[in-house]
This record gives sequence, structure tokens and C-alpha cells, in this order.
Amino acid sequence: MVGTAITRLLKPLLLPLASGDHLIDPPVVLAPMAGITNAPFRTLCREQGAGLFVSEMVTARALIERRPETMRMIVPGKDEWPRSVQLYSVDPTTMRAAVTMMGKENLADHIDMNFGCPVPKVTRKGGGAALPYKRKLFSNIVQAAVEAAKPFGIPVTVKMRIGIDTDHHTYLEAAQSAADLGVSWVALHARTAAQMYEGKADWSAIAQLVEHLKPSGVPVLGNGDIWSGNDAVEMVKQTGCAGVVVGRGCLGRPWLFADLVSALEGGEKESLPNLHHVREVMFRHANLIVEYLESEDRGMRDMRKHMAWYLKGFRVAREIRHDLGMVSSLAEMRALLDQLEDQPYPVEVGDKPRGRTSHGRPPTLPDGWLDDPDELVHVELEDAFSGG
Repeated sequence: MVGTAITRLLKPLLLPLASGDHLIDPPVVLAPMAGITNAPFRTLCREQGAGLFVSEMVTARALIERRPETMRMIVPGKDEWPRSVQLYSVDPTTMRAAVTMMGKENLADHIDMNFGCPVPKVTRKGGGAALPYKRKLFSNIVQAAVEAAKPFGIPVTVKMRIGIDTDHHTYLEAAQSAADLGVSWVALHARTAAQMYEGKADWSAIAQLVEHLKPSGVPVLGNGDIWSGNDAVEMVKQTGCAGVVVGRGCLGRPWLFADLVSALEGGEKESLPNLHHVREVMFRHANLIVEYLESEDRGMRDMRKHMAWYLKGFRVAREIRHDLGMVSSLAEMRALLDQLEDQPYPVEVGDKPRGRTSHGRPPTLPDGWLDDPDELVHVELEDAFSGG
């Protein structure tokens, strides 16, 4: 690691585990991303730098029903610790049962709760970023998780957005409720559900939340538009947040974590891997996925979406890009990668936005969802599947 305690921008973030207090140092968290942050991807990121690396979002319903794919998703990578799992539910009873199961069976060391997902398949059931608008339902779900986790010494955290849209902000009240109920921290993605991933994240909202929660002592983590180590430093300076949560910025760039660690410790490291280095990371990623899914066919299909992210900005023949996006075996991928001529890292696009760039749109909500925020609703259970 680079730097000294004197130059550090942030102090370590406390995660009070059953085995004793764990310090996340520096306080960098990999954001849960459906279909992305599986054990292979987390392994690549962990190897680059310190932090906390959270699983894909899994539904509480799928967990208690022991759906095979969901059970696979919560299996940690080799030597991965703490084991951090993100749960999503629209029902307090289901959430309580899932957390209790995870505690009794020792399946996780830390549980994060998803109140930030903006995709229609989640919000149409009142979940994700839609849920904090229903104050009583939100507090009941958080309370269920915190109470169920307490006997097992599992800390619970929450991740949320600013609100549903510009007319329905929920983050200050929801975060205060979660803090009062005993969560260890609140992470804020500084966009509304209606924005999806459009435009710039409003870091001023993170700063407001930091001030709002100061009396409670509950830390606030910032999320949104961190594409480089410098971005992380700027977010901390502008908002006073206690840590950063990084999502799309590390797509095709697991080495971003090395840059984040350096920047937050006062260093100036900027990873600029040449194409031959990148292709070896790609091939290792593919091998890890194949091993994880226990199927070369499934593994290569899962790997395809990562190809464009890794190659972003590099000069690669259209035919090779196309063939990599359709690759069906490790041998085929190796042969294609070996055709790539080495070249410097494309600095001009390296720290630019990547991943989802969905245009904003009115969120899909249950009928009458916005009628009364104090209505204690009973919504249809979330789908019994997890991930992307």
C-alpha cells in the first residue's frame, strides 16, 4: 500500500462482526451489481486492493426456498472474508426468515439491504428504490433484519437512492429511520430511481445526509460516478462521507481498487495496464467463472458481457470484438486474445463512464404506490430468483 497514516484521507470503517471488530481500511466497498459481482469478479477485485466486496443482490424469498442458483451466489470465493451478502425483500417476515437462516447456518458475516435498485422488475413490486417511500413498510423490514441478525452478531447496513423522483425524495427520513433501528452504516447512491444511471450523481445529497446523520453517529458512504481514484478523493472532500462505494467504475477494470486504495491513502497510483496485461486478466476472469459455474458453456456465456468493458478504448479489430462477444470456449477465447497486438492503455477513456447508461424514465410502481407514504401496505412477494 502507498502512503502513511498521516496522509490518509479517511480513517478505517468499523464493521462490528461476531468474531470481533473488523476495520475496512481504506473504507472502499464494491457495490453489489446483479450478474456482475459474483465470486470470480470479487476475487479479481480483492486481489487488487483492500476493501469490502459485496455479493450480487439475492432475494430473501429465493434464499429461504433454497433455490440452487441463489445458494451458489452466496458461496464466498477462496479465502474471502468477511462474507458480505446483499439481501432484497418487500416483506418483513420473509426478510426475518432469510436473515435468521443465514445466521443459524453461518452463511454470512455482514448483510447489506437493497433499497436502491431502480429496475422495473424490482420497483413494480414496490421493492428496491421504491420501498423507502412507504415509511412503515421500510422500517418494518429494516427492523426485522436488524433484530434477526443481532443474536448472531451480524451487522446490517442499507444502501438506498435519493428517492423515487425529484418530487419524492426519501433518503433523509429513510436513513434516519434505519440509523435509529441500528444499522451500521447507510450508503447513498446519489441519484433517484427515475434517473436510473442518467446524468451526474448529486453529491450534494451525500453531504446533506452526512450532516443529517451526524447526531446519530452512523457513518454515510457515498456512491455514484466514481471512475477513478481522484473521483473518490473528490467525493470525500466535497461530502465528508466516511467511505466510498464503487460500482460501474470497476467494470472491465478490477485494478481500479488498487488506485482507490492508493488515492485514499494519499498516493497517486494510476493503473495503466497495456493490452497484453488486460488480455491475461480477461482470460483469468473467464477461467474463474468457468470454475465457479462448473460449466464451460455457462461460464463463457456469462463472460461475454465483460469483453467490451475490458477492451473499451483499445484499438481492436471489429471482427475480433464480435467473435469475443460470441465466444463459446476457453480455447477459442485464448486464440482470439493471442491475436491482439500490444498497445498502451487508452488513458483518454480509461476513467470515463461505463456499464449501464440507461436513460431516465418514470419508475414502474404498484398501483397507488404514491397515494400515501404512511400506508402500511402488503405487497406481492418478490420474485423467487436472484441476480441478473
